[in-house]
Amino acid sequence: MNIGFIGLGAMGRGMAQQLLEAGHDVTVWNRSPEAAKTLAEQGAKIAKTPSDAARNEVLVSMLADDQAAHQVLVESKAIEAMKKGSIHVNMATVSVAFARGMAALHERLGVGYVAAPVLGRPDVAAAGKLNIIAAGAPAQVERIRPVLDAMGQAVWPLGESPERANVAKIAANFMLASAIESMAEASTLTRAYGIEASDFLDIVTNTLFASPAYQGYGKMIAEARFEPAGFTMRLGHKDVGLALSAGDEKSVALPLGSAVRDRLLDALANGDGEKDWSGLAEVAARQAHLDKR
Repeated sequence: MNIGFIGLGAMGRGMAQQLLEAGHDVTVWNRSPEAAKTLAEQGAKIAKTPSDAARNEVLVSMLADDQAAHQVLVESKAIEAMKKGSIHVNMATVSVAFARGMAALHERLGVGYVAAPVLGRPDVAAAGKLNIIAAGAPAQVERIRPVLDAMGQAVWPLGESPERANVAKIAANFMLASAIESMAEASTLTRAYGIEASDFLDIVTNTLFASPAYQGYGKMIAEARFEPAGFTMRLGHKDVGLALSAGDEKSVALPLGSAVRDRLLDALANGDGEKDWSGLAEVAARQAHLDKR
């Protein structure tokens, strides 16, 4: 398929590469040109503008947040440049309000829109093993199935309303943040009693919490390996905020979300916004003053 790909950050680079390896004709655009040049060496074409990338059978975008997506896709008029009958696959984690607005804009312009946020870190994206949550018109989801299959190991459909995929992704990230915070607090507690975080986390991630999320983030906490980030504190703060906003809209209280957001805000205030969000362990240790004991 002829695919335009916008957004070659930590996740987008690997995703676009998987499309190339699957034999698709890929045209890329990125604010920073270096990532685009790297993919060009692997066979991608480089678009001069977002609108140029949008003039394809399928447009895939993977941008950081609502603001970036609005600037790159809406203000630049890239969506307006899409051909009638083409489909935009928005794979970013965006707010419910933005998701609704994007769906309405695409419908007004007569182009397809599928929300397809992903579960997985950059190494998973580079391996083509993402789990993809997809919502949109069934015929459109089926049409772009070869694109999704090239980037992921499984596609999880959630109905026709695109915002449903975004809500599921926001909820999943809220659960991840809560899991990381619980390990951060628990390992800080054990450290206060002279038990190394690595020893404690080795026990719980191989018994009670023997799952990829706990094991992966538990290992990072045990090794105090927070840089380079696979998912930053700044993005985590954004996503937990999205969960709280979604909860407010439907009168769903998320007390854990408020606590985790405050921890992430503490990290940002201490200049750690670009560290991996597993660095919440540092926040817990700092607030417990472990370095002074």
